[in-house]
Amino acid sequence: MKTPRCLTFILCALAAATGPASAAEKFNIIVILTDDQAPWTLGAYGGVEGVSPNLDRLARGGARFDRAFVDTPVCSPSRATFFTGRHGTQLGITDWISEEEEEDGLGLPESAVTWPELLQKAGWRTALIGKWHLGRKPQFHPTRHGFDHFYGLLGAGTGAMKPTFDFPDGPRQLEGCTADLITDDALRFIAEHREGPFAISLHFREPHEPYGPMPKEDQDAVAKLPLTLPDLPGLDRVRVERDTRAYLAAVHALDRNIGRLIAAIDEQGLAERTILLFTSDHGYHIGQHLVEGKGNAHWIAGGVRGPRRPNLWDLSLRVPLLIRWPGVTQPGQIVPQMVSNLDTFATVLAMLGVPAPAVLRTEGLDLTPLLRGEPTPARDALFAQYDLHNTASARMRAVRTEKWKLVRRYDAERLDELYDLEKDPDEMRNLMPLVRSRPAPPELAPVIADLDRRLHDWMHSIGDPLAR
Repeated sequence: MKTPRCLTFILCALAAATGPASAAEKFNIIVILTDDQAPWTLGAYGGVEGVSPNLDRLARGGARFDRAFVDTPVCSPSRATFFTGRHGTQLGITDWISEEEEEDGLGLPESAVTWPELLQKAGWRTALIGKWHLGRKPQFHPTRHGFDHFYGLLGAGTGAMKPTFDFPDGPRQLEGCTADLITDDALRFIAEHREGPFAISLHFREPHEPYGPMPKEDQDAVAKLPLTLPDLPGLDRVRVERDTRAYLAAVHALDRNIGRLIAAIDEQGLAERTILLFTSDHGYHIGQHLVEGKGNAHWIAGGVRGPRRPNLWDLSLRVPLLIRWPGVTQPGQIVPQMVSNLDTFATVLAMLGVPAPAVLRTEGLDLTPLLRGEPTPARDALFAQYDLHNTASARMRAVRTEKWKLVRRYDAERLDELYDLEKDPDEMRNLMPLVRSRPAPPELAPVIADLDRRLHDWMHSIGDPLAR
């Protein structure tokens, strides 16, 4: 593999800074990333009990972040941010990467530095198992971004059963359940590298559409569970209940496999030196706001799958985040602060004692003080961005504080949104029509001025193309 000159300099500097360390002194880490999974799917976050018993157990045994968000509520840019600690606009990935864009050569830039690269250089054996979706060309392959081992799919998706995975000799269809197959490979990798240290990124396709069919045991597990559906005029309750049960069956399938993974770690005596981090690439709606999907959701009012509804609602941005760090996190620990998937880069490196190169700019924070229960200044704002261009068009930026969220539509000002999150946490009442009314409520003018200032300062600080 040819390493870019700037990355070679960074990695050499890192090697000099870290120094030698024995395998026994280093933690293993398994980072589990699901696809399209909202927190409301887990019992630990108030979801239906019985769908996610293994993840609920993980939450009770470690830290649960109650307000974790992503930078962009769609697959590829979110994954790029997750690996690099940088925004999608800084990496040239602002929407999910389509097949046409893959052919045109779009992917995670070779110059982008990922935390798996830095761990690999510092002595970890690394694996990407499951979904990549950051470019299909050889220069974007996971093994060019810090992974010793790859097993899974390079593109957007595959079926829940009989998946097509990518191998060095080309695509190949396999027998079995996708979630089971990638977990089987993770268990093989753990067994082969149990002396450690190892770092696994286990990326489930579940519960992405099509939600199923899932194995019968997963369908049966949710078939009779009581569901609380959104109570909205025009909601097709038959469709929403059907889709929700299929979606939860997919969650049960991945949860069942996470149970296998945790059992294997315990059986091999690795639990006390293995960090587990569980999250998703973004949130999801099924009926909430009368849509189905994430940041590029479809309207489903009146029983019809309608056009896209681009959005930066919390339900699209908010994700589950669970971390069990032996000797550090406390059982049942709750982290209430706002955090972002931008923080993954700095946090993974800090947990494993691998310093980030001083010459490298990233945008996230190190969350380890929160995990240690140390007093930490709270973030006073989070930001989000999404330039939708596949199947629809929107250019959105948002700023979210404890009380307010402002969404600016740079392609259609009349579609701007303002929410009072204290009075309207579900974001059901857009206050922008009031702002444009005459007379406008005078108390909202300084609120919008402050939010706009924060938003513009942030956009300029990251070199956002829209800031120009």
